[in-house]
Amino acid sequence: MTGAAGQGLKREQVVILCGGQGTRMREETEFRPKALVEIGGKPVLWHLMRHYHAFGYRRFILCLGYRGGMIKEYFLNYRWMNEDFTLRFGGREPEIIPHASEVEDWEVSFVDTGQDTQTGGRLHRIKHLIDGDTFLANYCDGLSDVDLDALVAFHRSRGKIGTLTGFHPHSKYGLVKVDDGGIVTYFQEKPLMNDLTSGGFFVFQKEVFDYLSSDAGCILEHEPFNALAADGEMALYSHGGFWQCMDTFKEVQALNGLWDRDEAPWKRWT
Repeated sequence: MTGAAGQGLKREQVVILCGGQGTRMREETEFRPKALVEIGGKPVLWHLMRHYHAFGYRRFILCLGYRGGMIKEYFLNYRWMNEDFTLRFGGREPEIIPHASEVEDWEVSFVDTGQDTQTGGRLHRIKHLIDGDTFLANYCDGLSDVDLDALVAFHRSRGKIGTLTGFHPHSKYGLVKVDDGGIVTYFQEKPLMNDLTSGGFFVFQKEVFDYLSSDAGCILEHEPFNALAADGEMALYSHGGFWQCMDTFKEVQALNGLWDRDEAPWKRWT
């Protein structure tokens, strides 16, 4: 299988932070982890992994925490829940006869990084599993159509320890303009903002672990990123296309709407 750019499978690993509780969308996360909230009948984590796989990445490390056992169970049952098979009885044990398999060629490592560990601590706790100089990392709750080949090429060209991807978020409020007489001349519902926000889709060199701590309170976006920036070791890849985080139930509904209408920009696979 080849990536989106016609390249073969890649050796670099992808670390996904799956341990958060998703407290701002309790309707969905009271009984399951945020990573398993479904978009089009599949967990958002699956959508994210399929995006990486479309570019040739097949080696994943999942940093587990809140209800992490449910994520393990999902993947342990993944093959039989996603392909057809025949179950033949009569012997001492039923015989499973798979039909033509379309299950992804993934290698997934599951690491319990602590129930209440913050993002930096979770990342540090999988340090021993990183076997290359470069690896990718992300949150589990943001979907994008970002070109991962272009992102990694940008990272390598800058020669820095870390690269984060900047996205233009939509405003939470509509924008209204009026003339001198108080008459509305312009209205736009939740326009795209000019400012950039960090939406994950990171690329790191292994030296990033020098900036992290295994302490449960280490937050990736605080001291580690500030220190990397102060040392001139953080680059920004600007992406002008689609990006949507999944922090609220309303955002879950919006992503499901895009999928149901076959308008999901992040679907880079066939």
